[in-house]
Amino acid sequence: MKIVLAQPRGFCAGVERAIEIVEQALEKFGPPIYVRHEIVHNPHVVKRLADKGVKFVEETDEVPAGAVTIFSAHGVAENVENHAMDRGLQVIDA
Repeated sequence: MKIVLAQPRGFCAGVERAIEIVEQALEKFGPPIYVRHEIVHNPHVVKRLADKGVKFVEETDEVPAGAVTIFSAHGVAENVENHAMDRGLQVIDA
């Protein structure tokens, strides 16, 4: 059996949407934009966004109060979102 992989392969709709949300946030607010965890599991995309001023953090405690913060395409627990809101972060859910 021969398996042929399409070239180039694109991202799923959810990943495309998440990347677009980060790009739009950069345009609207300017850098830095903070993203909790990697927005997608793709090192090339993560590096490209980091080069544009996106700061990837593990937890919202690493984000300055009031900063624009995007939750990754993988979602977050309700307590994480509540903690971010309590800290006055401008939250965008990708």
